[in-house]
Formats: sequence, C-alpha cells, structure tokens
Amino acid sequence: MKLKWLGHASFLITAEDGTRIITDPFGEYPGLSYEPIREEADIVLISHDHGDHRGGKVRGNPAQVKTGGVHKVKGIEFKGIPTYHDTAEGGERGRNLVFCFEVDGLRTCHLGDLGHELSESQLAEIGQVDVLMIPVGGFFTIDAPTASAVSNRIKPGVTVPMHFRTPECDFPISGVEEFLKGKPRVRRLDTTEIELGRGDLPGENEVLVFKCGA
Repeated sequence: MKLKWLGHASFLITAEDGTRIITDPFGEYPGLSYEPIREEADIVLISHDHGDHRGGKVRGNPAQVKTGGVHKVKGIEFKGIPTYHDTAEGGERGRNLVFCFEVDGLRTCHLGDLGHELSESQLAEIGQVDVLMIPVGGFFTIDAPTASAVSNRIKPGVTVPMHFRTPECDFPISGVEEFLKGKPRVRRLDTTEIELGRGDLPGENEVLVFKCGA
C-alpha cells in the first residue's frame, strides 16, 4: 500500500487495487495552512466532528465512515473503536473514534484525536497493528510521553506521528521532536509519501517522520 501524509491527521492510503482512503480531512481552519486536499478518495474516515478533522471536501464522492462498530466498504472492513478526546471521558472535548482496517495485508490503525491512555479492552479491540498513526502534540490530544506509552503497548511494526506543530500548523501543541527523543529507530523521510509492504516492516518498531509540506 501507499501511505501519503496530507498534513495534520490526514493521510491518503492507496491499496494495490487502486482503492483510496483518506483519514480526517481538514478544510480551512484557524491555525492550519497546509495545502488543500485535492486528492480523490473512495472512502473517508472521520474520527470526530471537529473542523480540522472533517472540514475538507474530498473529491470523488467518497463513502464516509464516522461511527463506531464494524463497517464493510469497498471490500474493506473498518472497525471504529469508541474512545475519548480527553481524559474526562469526553467531558472536555467529546468522543473520538480509533479506526482499524487492513490494506494489502497490513493491519493499519489511525488513532484520531485520542486524548487518553487506552484501556485493556480497547487494546484488545485494536489487536495486532502493522502501521500505527498516532497524535503526539499534546494539549488537544495525548502528549509525547503518553503517545510513546500507547505505541509501546500496541507494538506496531511502524509508528507514524501526526497532529503535531509544524510551519503549517500553528496550534499550541508540541512539535514532533518531543516524541522522537530517545527513540532508537527513527527514519526521517524527504518525501510525503512511502510505499509499504509486509516485507518492508522492521523487526522492531520504527518511527517514520514524513517531510512537512508538499
């Protein structure tokens, strides 16, 4: 599968058969200046109802998946696992969905705007993960130490940080460097896109950092 970071918490995932999935498409939103999303998609995943995660208008008339439970769309099974956007069981920022699905044999998990550590039952629902997309910036989501703890418990093959401060994101959150501190396997890419197959997964968790900007 191909994985392209569009900015913030939005990724384009393209399967070998051409099926295209976009996660949490942002639109015009205060503090965000990423390039508008111009890609077409067959499926859009929306973790929660905030404008920086569902504000973008994606081309191609895609099917939307934005509720918990199991949904089968275009032959792919998506599991939406209810979580919260904060540590107060949604009392501060509402609910959040974690999405787990498989593309080209890779178990993929997008944590949305997760705001707390995961319970044992939530971890069991997530199960085995090959590619994990995790927020690391703090303030609105889990911060770097909590994100490290969550990633260590999930034990993915590849961890992709998201929702952190960049030149295109002026939110009061931390940059990615806080999350990278002490990580023994970090690969900084000079591109916003990478192709992944099962044979590309390292023996131990590796952090992939996409290039900021187009």
